[in-house]
Amino acid sequence: MNQESEVVENDVSTKKMGRRALVGSTVGTIIEWYDFFLYATASALIFPKLFFSDSDPYVATLLSFATFAVGFLARPVGAIIFGHFGDRVGRKNALVITLWIMGLSSFLMGVLPTYATIGFLAPLMLVILRLLQGIGVGGEWAGSVLLAMEWGNKKKQGFTASVPNAGVGAGMLLSSAVVGLCIAFTGDNFYVWGWRIPFIASLLLLLVGMVIRLRILETPSFRKVEEGNQVSKMPVLEVLRFYPKQVIYSAMAKMSEHAPFAIFTTFMINYSINNFKVESEYMVNANTFASILMCINIPLFGYLSDKIGIKKMYMIGVIVTILWAFPYIGLMSTGVPVVILLATILSMFPHNIQAGAQPALISQAFPARLRYSGASLGTQIPAVFAGGIAPLVCTYLIQTTGTLYSIGFYIVFVGLISLIGTILLKNISQVSEEVSITTNYDGHLSLTNTEDVKA
Repeated sequence: MNQESEVVENDVSTKKMGRRALVGSTVGTIIEWYDFFLYATASALIFPKLFFSDSDPYVATLLSFATFAVGFLARPVGAIIFGHFGDRVGRKNALVITLWIMGLSSFLMGVLPTYATIGFLAPLMLVILRLLQGIGVGGEWAGSVLLAMEWGNKKKQGFTASVPNAGVGAGMLLSSAVVGLCIAFTGDNFYVWGWRIPFIASLLLLLVGMVIRLRILETPSFRKVEEGNQVSKMPVLEVLRFYPKQVIYSAMAKMSEHAPFAIFTTFMINYSINNFKVESEYMVNANTFASILMCINIPLFGYLSDKIGIKKMYMIGVIVTILWAFPYIGLMSTGVPVVILLATILSMFPHNIQAGAQPALISQAFPARLRYSGASLGTQIPAVFAGGIAPLVCTYLIQTTGTLYSIGFYIVFVGLISLIGTILLKNISQVSEEVSITTNYDGHLSLTNTEDVKA
């Protein structure tokens, strides 16, 4: 009876910690992406006016979106740094550091002098802080997903991994709502001091996130790796040595979720305001409605992916994205505010189908001992070539071709890349556990099943 009671008690304790990990990883993700999307909104609404004011509107927009892209350029750096520590010292410890980096960077942006005050130093300091943001969020995504998934039910990995990913939508919702409220309440003073409020508020969110995350224990999967003396000394290098194809295929699969999302939520805000004379508050509210859908849809499609298959669900999302490209551009081209709102909301569905299945899809592509590094690299490398440069590419395409429909071809292009990557990507999370891992006398790890290594 004592043994049975102990088993029941351990089971209850595991479920309790699983719920705590799910909440903690999601709340932390919300805070990190609040900071990240706050910058995205500001790059369209605020920074061209306050930090690049000596340039003409077109150049100012390009420069502002360039600083936006800098954050994406830094994300692979964050993936390498925190992938290493996440596989070396644990998921939780890495996530605590990423939260500090994001929170402090955003707060400092809120107190940063503008171009009118300190000249070129203003955009320079903005770029440095954006680099730090990119490093932080580059290490955040994989860690938050793994914290939830590795504590969760193995039969519900699609759902448990998708909930923190829904925090991306919640972060966008929070940032859009806060910016919208600041525009409404500060009025003409928004571009004077009102824009600073959302950034300074990051400090309060940081404290809340830290309290929650510090109460979570390390995941069972990582503890098993530690107990089996299988912790890699150089996990990033080992991933690149044994699983390079998995990293490449993961990056390809990520493209159609990442680039179109940056177009839907960042580029088109700026384009609609400048070319269709749509009020900035209206476009921020459009993103707010879209964010609400994300919070609902991503866990829903994560749940459905457990039913019909994680890879199958993701491929459906990629195909829908390709099919949606030109209807989306057609709706946006009308310039009618209500139609633009409808197009923005509908664009969330093809994205959310992918975002629901993607965390588990990419996490399962790597063994537990290298999962943080592998998943980080596989998702953050395309951040540069997809989401980061998407607004710049779109600005260039329209300037060169003179038509908004050129963006439709861009969306189809990245969609086809993702379709190929998804087809080629393999689930090796179960197979890799069967690989015999031994430690040589000099401390180097060797994998005896080379067939699995090449998977």
